[in-house]
Amino acid sequence: MIRLFTAVAIPAEVSDHLLPRQHGIEGGRWRSREAFHITLKFIGDVQETTAADLDEELQSVATPAFDLELQGVGHFGEGVEIHAVWAGVAENPVLRQLAKAHESAARRAGLKPESRVYTPHVTLAYLKRPAVPEVAAWIQANNLLHSPPFRVDRFGLYSSWRTHEGSAYRLEAEYPLG
Repeated sequence: MIRLFTAVAIPAEVSDHLLPRQHGIEGGRWRSREAFHITLKFIGDVQETTAADLDEELQSVATPAFDLELQGVGHFGEGVEIHAVWAGVAENPVLRQLAKAHESAARRAGLKPESRVYTPHVTLAYLKRPAVPEVAAWIQANNLLHSPPFRVDRFGLYSSWRTHEGSAYRLEAEYPLG
């Protein structure tokens, strides 16, 4: 079994705008620059044969290259159940088209459809029972985040495994756009 997801990597010049925001919530497990990405499709644990089928389907994804910007911040969960804070992604129809193409590729590879609404974001920290006022203060302090535009001309298929420091990722395959 291999745990997979597809994503757009965040370039270093954009990561430079995110790193200084990683403080202010006690106990937050702040993600490293290398972990910054925008998930297109979370696959989960699959057999190697299914991973090969998915790889083949992803090779046929035809979306043009496009520009993207990060904008705003937010969180997942409510109250003491807040479990992550993130940088948002400015609305982009081509990104949504790309995410839909990944959902279709996964279905053709025999995977179950996603039931959650797609919310493009870059996870900055994972939280465990945070102080809600700290999260609210962090949101207020960082809500005007707006990155410079960056070009998206490829996406990747990544494997993921858990470590004591959190999840670690490895690029398994890269696919050009355009």
